[in-house]
Amino acid sequence: MTGTVVKSTGSWYLVRDHADGLLYKCRLRGKFKNKGLKVSNPLAVGDDVTLEPEGGEQQGVITEIKPRRNYIIRKSTHKAHHAHIVASNLDQAFLVVTLVSPRTSFGFIDRFLVTAEAYQIPAILLFNKLDLYDEEARGYMHQVMQLYRQIGYPCYPLSAHTGEGLPQVQGLLAQKVSLFTGHSGVGKSTLVNALVPDLDIKTSEISAFSDKGVHTTTFAEMFEVEPGTYLIDTPGIKELGVVEMKREEIAHYFPEMRARLNKCRFHNCVHVNEPGCVVQEAVKKGKIALPRYESYLSLLQDEDTHR
Repeated sequence: MTGTVVKSTGSWYLVRDHADGLLYKCRLRGKFKNKGLKVSNPLAVGDDVTLEPEGGEQQGVITEIKPRRNYIIRKSTHKAHHAHIVASNLDQAFLVVTLVSPRTSFGFIDRFLVTAEAYQIPAILLFNKLDLYDEEARGYMHQVMQLYRQIGYPCYPLSAHTGEGLPQVQGLLAQKVSLFTGHSGVGKSTLVNALVPDLDIKTSEISAFSDKGVHTTTFAEMFEVEPGTYLIDTPGIKELGVVEMKREEIAHYFPEMRARLNKCRFHNCVHVNEPGCVVQEAVKKGKIALPRYESYLSLLQDEDTHR
């Protein structure tokens, strides 16, 4: 049997069988190593697996993890120098951000976009809490959206509270596996429930099946919106440390830098203080936004990018 992991608590996994859509509560057989990856979770939501029925009704054991085509990864909050795979096998990833209460930093946005670029996952920015913005805040939001749109990232202003902007986002979900993530407090859960009104029912169904009361706040969960359309909801992420990246690679994941990389005087330029650097020149001329360049410099300082 083959299936997709729709929920994980680290000790057991809920798997939707590909043949009939039934949910199986599974354990993992033995220890699985992720080749070349130091991760705190061997299995992630979105993983395709092979399973065998075992024990009671709709229980099983996972015997194989199929190769992942991509994933979103962050630093583990529990293990030093380990990563945590948020979700895998994605068609697109939505980052919910706010410019008010709590404000999402450029650094957080850019770390997410760099991670998505590294695994070629199309990324979309959703600017939530529009109902709280005054005229000045809306003006600033449009400036920020213009900054990211110029680079090539779609941006959508919306309010999960009033429903403004939701139809546009709903239209992007059809026949895709979509990840929704963001800081705690940005209104992500409200947004997800507004986009898929019957999700509360589906959530309670899965909770009832998989033992209510189990602490699962650190794990993502996949929901079937309609046949072929899946939404992965994640808990709020405090920080997005970039992993598995070498210093010289990071500029490749900034599209506005990538277009200029072969024009620097030195082939091994890291765009900090080298002479003849076209990236630094573009920043001075305003062709690369200063907040983006500052995010790049911050990533260069990240302890996990030095190795």
